[in-house]
Amino acid sequence: MQKQSEIVKTLSDKELYANVYMTQVGIFVLALISAFFFQGSVFEHFTKIIYTNEALLYGSIFAFIAVALNLFFTSILPSSYFDDGGINERIFRRMHPLHIVFISMVVAVSEEILFRAILQEELGLIIASVIFALIHIRYVTKPFLFGFVIILSFALGILYMWTGNLLTVIVAHFLIDAILGFIIRYKR
Repeated sequence: MQKQSEIVKTLSDKELYANVYMTQVGIFVLALISAFFFQGSVFEHFTKIIYTNEALLYGSIFAFIAVALNLFFTSILPSSYFDDGGINERIFRRMHPLHIVFISMVVAVSEEILFRAILQEELGLIIASVIFALIHIRYVTKPFLFGFVIILSFALGILYMWTGNLLTVIVAHFLIDAILGFIIRYKR
């Protein structure tokens, strides 16, 4: 079986982006099915997205701490600890800035609806966080990356429990992905 990084090398940018979007559509459809199964409604989780200035503030603070930690660790640890087979590099390196914003929003909304509003609510923080980490399959063989994603997932789950507002974790997830995407895009 080919490794994910080897498969990615054979894809054009357009095919790679299509795969990212297909994955997110799959996650969103799974969220809708799970919502219906667990909550009896495909719309229940949308009531947990509440616009407040606090949601924006707490999500932003969380994201900037997570990004700062990521940058700190990448500055002191060997680059091999962060090597995902070049997948993030391939995704973001030539991506238009508006596309980075859009794809980061799609990922944040679909994943946070599934993992916080549905799985965490129904199965608990631990199970939701472990499943979240496992869908980031390319990190499983990289102990530091996998550990970082697990800790990040638990922290997002705790943030969601603390605020009770899905918008907070969507903002945090969006900003983390977008900022790191821009860093990859513009690093020289």
